[in-house]
Amino acid sequence: MPFILIKKNMLINFFKYSFLSLVLVPTNSDLNIVETAISNDNFSTLVAAVQAGELVDALSSEGPFTVFAPTNDGFNNLPEGTLETLLKPENKETLQSILKYHVVSGTFMASDVVNAIESNGGQFTVQTLQGTELTLKLWEGNVYVKDAKGNKAKVIITDVETSNGVIHAINNVVLPN
Repeated sequence: MPFILIKKNMLINFFKYSFLSLVLVPTNSDLNIVETAISNDNFSTLVAAVQAGELVDALSSEGPFTVFAPTNDGFNNLPEGTLETLLKPENKETLQSILKYHVVSGTFMASDVVNAIESNGGQFTVQTLQGTELTLKLWEGNVYVKDAKGNKAKVIITDVETSNGVIHAINNVVLPN
């Protein structure tokens, strides 16, 4: 019985992320990063966080930026109450720090990321707009983003081009120290 349940959950996740990739097909780069996120319901939590963190203007600016964008499911993986606490006005600086930790200056397409990882012995470190580093690694054929605490987020959708950079969707929120 547990095997059937696991297999069913795997199928549900496969179809959910397959549908997400259809919705995020990178065909229109007229929208900026924020507008692209707003146009997709799977990023509604991210949009709420960007608005609460007063980062809309920064992420709508010329850039270019590469954003490792947690989906709603990624935000749902945070411990209970964490998101609600972060969205409070008195926690704006902490929220900004976390959000900027998901952003890298420059446009790095998936092929660029994979090439950098392979050229650097299986992992590659990038400087975030928050000021600290994220580690990008290949594991079981997928790119993962590893934070300072060792937590990982799998890149589930790549190369969503925008007018000011690119979005790679991830399945978890990564956290700075």
